[in-house]
Amino acid sequence: MKISLIPLCFTVLLFAGMGCKNKSDSNNNTRRSAYKTADTLKQKWHWDNQHKQNESAGYAQVVKTGNTIYISGVPTSDLSPKGIAGVYKTLEKCLHAFGASPKNVVKETLYTTDIETMKKYNEQRKQFYKGDFPAATWVQVSRLYEADAKLEVELIARLNEIDE
Repeated sequence: MKISLIPLCFTVLLFAGMGCKNKSDSNNNTRRSAYKTADTLKQKWHWDNQHKQNESAGYAQVVKTGNTIYISGVPTSDLSPKGIAGVYKTLEKCLHAFGASPKNVVKETLYTTDIETMKKYNEQRKQFYKGDFPAATWVQVSRLYEADAKLEVELIARLNEIDE
C-alpha cells in the first residue's frame, strides 16, 4: 500500500501554522518583543576607547546586555605566577567597568598552549575567585590570536538586579 506524501505534508504544514491560540497570545507576543528588544541593547567598554570597541581587530573588550557581562579573552605570554595573576587583575578591571567583581563570574573559558603549566600555577587563578569558583573550561590550543600569547582567559558574569 502506497501512501502519498503530498497530502501528508500539506496536513502537517496546515496544523503547524495554526498553533495554539488564546486571548492572551497577543499580550505575550508584545511582552516577548519588548523584553527581547530591551535585552539586546548592548553597552560596551574598551580600555577608554571613545568608540568602546577596537575598530581594527573588530571586537569590544566588554559587552553588557541585560544583566550579563561578556569579557573578551585577556592574553599573556607569561605563564609564570606573576603573568597569570596579571591576567586576572586585568579581568578584574573589565568586571569593574560595569560594577561587577569576581563574585559575579559564572563561566570562565581558559585557553592555553601549556595546560600542565596552568595546572601547576592554578593557585593564582583560584586566588582571584576566593573560593567561589564559576563553571570553567580549560582548553589546550596550538596557538592564540596574539602569536606570542600562551594564555587567554574570557569570562561571563551576571549582575544581580541589585548590582545593576
